Amino acid sequence: MGIFSKTCEYALRAVFFISQKTSEGGRVSIKDIAIGIDSPEHFLAKILQDLSKRGLVQSAKGPNGGFFVDETTLKRPVAEIVEAVDGNGIFVGCALGLKECSEKDPCPLHNQFKTIRDEIHSLLRTTNIGNFNEELILGINSLKR
Repeated sequence: MGIFSKTCEYALRAVFFISQKTSEGGRVSIKDIAIGIDSPEHFLAKILQDLSKRGLVQSAKGPNGGFFVDETTLKRPVAEIVEAVDGNGIFVGCALGLKECSEKDPCPLHNQFKTIRDEIHSLLRTTNIGNFNEELILGINSLKR
């Protein structure tokens, strides 16, 4: 189990896959993305529709249609995908899910979790969508289980 929701996991994998497959132009179909990241196509379609509305992927209709990312999208931080799908709870929420957890009134895990949470947020804020392209294209990294 990952640290993100299943929807967010699919969103991240889909954006990385689209980025990899369209790095030299072209577009990739929903069917190819679903196969490429081992995702149910109907579920993925809803995710990509939302990401498209938010400008995190682009889409084109027609015979040469499909999904792609542009240079501007490649430079956007990965954190924007997480926030678009899961909100910012992973970056600001309590490890135990308490509504009231702060420096003044911390849960038992607050201080340790805050450090880890801040490191994850920093990593995802400083990592761009396009940062993984080379490793994915060379087959060093994988988007399938």
